Amino acid sequence: MAENFNDIEDLRHRKKSVGTVELQGPHGQTRTVNLEELTDADAELAAKFGYKPVFKREFGYLSTFSFAIAGLASSEYGAAQLLLAAVSMGSNFTYLPTTGTIIGVMAALSVLTGLVNSLSTYWMEKMTKTYVIFHVLILVTCSIALLAKCENRHNADYVFTDVDSTSGWTPVGFAWLFGFLSVSWTMTDYDATAHITEEISNPEVKAPWAISLAMAFTYLAGFLFNIVLCFVMGKPADILASPMEQPVAQIFYSVLGKGGGIFYTVCAFFIIKFVTFTAMQSLARTVFAFSRDRLIPFSNVWVKINPVTQTPLFAVWISVFWAIAINLIGLGSYAAIAGVFNVTAIALDWSYCIPIFCKMVFGQFEPGPWHMGKFSVWVNGYALLWTFFVTIIFILPTVRPVAGDTMNYAIAFLGAILICAAIFWYISGKKFYTGPLIEAEIAEDESGDIRNDLRSSGEFPRDKKTGDITA
Repeated sequence: MAENFNDIEDLRHRKKSVGTVELQGPHGQTRTVNLEELTDADAELAAKFGYKPVFKREFGYLSTFSFAIAGLASSEYGAAQLLLAAVSMGSNFTYLPTTGTIIGVMAALSVLTGLVNSLSTYWMEKMTKTYVIFHVLILVTCSIALLAKCENRHNADYVFTDVDSTSGWTPVGFAWLFGFLSVSWTMTDYDATAHITEEISNPEVKAPWAISLAMAFTYLAGFLFNIVLCFVMGKPADILASPMEQPVAQIFYSVLGKGGGIFYTVCAFFIIKFVTFTAMQSLARTVFAFSRDRLIPFSNVWVKINPVTQTPLFAVWISVFWAIAINLIGLGSYAAIAGVFNVTAIALDWSYCIPIFCKMVFGQFEPGPWHMGKFSVWVNGYALLWTFFVTIIFILPTVRPVAGDTMNYAIAFLGAILICAAIFWYISGKKFYTGPLIEAEIAEDESGDIRNDLRSSGEFPRDKKTGDITA
């Protein structure tokens, strides 16, 4: 019999598994084996990169729900509102969109996002590079135009110290805290790069660098742009009374006039559409990954890869379906759909903090080539405390006294996520799920023989008489 499999040359630990290993041969052959079928040495190597399935379960359901229902759906809804705000400006406010129109445009934009994500990642890469340049240019030119055209700018004292609360909460500091909601919504999805690490080279270095640079730019550019808006916004009451119900678009219109207002509102629409393109890409890869690990129903469908585009098309279009379906809630109640949108920051931040919590509590974390060294524990601790604090803020109603149309229903949706996750886990998931897959490369030795000690009936071609692998 040919030399048995003895080496796992490259165990891709970014798969994080304690249950199943997917092997890829040097000629593209693949097969899947259970850890029970490994030798003790290989099983220990595979398992040391894993963590308990219960944590993966909660991370998976929170991440998937927040991407599909909260993140992508709210972004598509916001894109539709911006596009229709530009139309309203063009009509001199004789046309004002209804909720039904917003939902319809949202559905059409979601389909467009699905079509773009049906292309290969080559085109997504080209569009992403274009988006970065476009985004920076719009931020810079818009800031210059607003400051140059505004005739009655506020002073620095007003911008940095004034708090104008109409929430009904006391003390007025609550109004300031509620402002974190829109900021946190904007700052979510910063791990998008992590969802496509299988499609980039050297991901253990490139992915964290991409996330860190994106966060730094968003913090700095977003902070500066908000300062500009505060200087030029005029009276808050006038903005809130806008017939478009889009405060930033109203600022563009008030300062820059009809032409400038339409231009920068459309630019904002393009920017948020680029966000939906990348959010859909991340979501589809998330659905694909959890389907491969059999964490969600009908996993065998969503895990299929299109041979032409090499993308998970079924995962893309089930994401489109749910983004549209969830936004239909807005036809009945805007307060209810706003509660769904509030879940974006809560659920995504929780999904990020679960692995951080496990790292700090269980101490089974091995730093990769890119890490924060001795500062890591302090950053991790701050992340957990901050997320716990803002979660309390984000589930509070933003207006008092509370009525049916001003209630924050985020806590109800968050509870529904956890309840549904628990039900599915106990009915189905725990019966077969022991952890996500690990991919391992099978190497050839100098004589050309494939070597590894995994003895399992699989999909590699074998000699019928000797049982040797013939590939």
